[in-house]
Amino acid sequence: MALQNTSIFGRRMLGAFGAAGLVLALAACSGLPTAPIQPVRYDLGLADLGAQQPASAAAPATALTPLVLAEVQTPGLPDGTTAMFYRLNYADSQQLRAYQNARWGLSPAQMMEQRLRMRLGQERPILTEKDNVSATVSDKRTIGVLRVEIDEFSQVFDSAQTSQAVVRLRASLIGRTSGGAGNALLGQKVFTAQTPAASNDAAGGAQAMARSVDDVTAQVSRWLQGYGR
Repeated sequence: MALQNTSIFGRRMLGAFGAAGLVLALAACSGLPTAPIQPVRYDLGLADLGAQQPASAAAPATALTPLVLAEVQTPGLPDGTTAMFYRLNYADSQQLRAYQNARWGLSPAQMMEQRLRMRLGQERPILTEKDNVSATVSDKRTIGVLRVEIDEFSQVFDSAQTSQAVVRLRASLIGRTSGGAGNALLGQKVFTAQTPAASNDAAGGAQAMARSVDDVTAQVSRWLQGYGR
């Protein structure tokens, strides 16, 4: 009888040690570092190019000459950054802040250049600076170069409850002077677009930014047509 009691006692001790070991193992696992939270990545979505061109808009009297779109620059932002910036206009409008858990899929410069190529390409051929192309002999017009600098690309909070996506860029149209003596500034203008955000977070800012970008690219297109470009 004593041996049986000893055997039962031993099994109970082994069970207790096993349970304790399991607790220690779980405790050790809980001490492991957790995987970092991956930021949500946004882009400008699908461009609704048809909405930017009224159906009643008359086609240009003459075909528009090809246009060189230079690489878009963002002098006010770090090169290649994909951070989603916002400003608290009601607190400190001079401080540019970035969402911690949200990023753009591409840099603002790359997204703007893509949209410009898509929008402007509806009315005229769009080239890059690497393309060694000249106008035909019968066409006396020179091929212009469009240079764009983004001054603002952020979600601006006017209050804790309201925000808007603000895009401001400077466009310069460069043309070659007669006789190929050099380049001339044909025109320069600052364009601004701002769209209220449906929600005061990164998702709402991204949706509003897409509309602001489409708005500002349509403005640039109309401006270029005024120069026959």
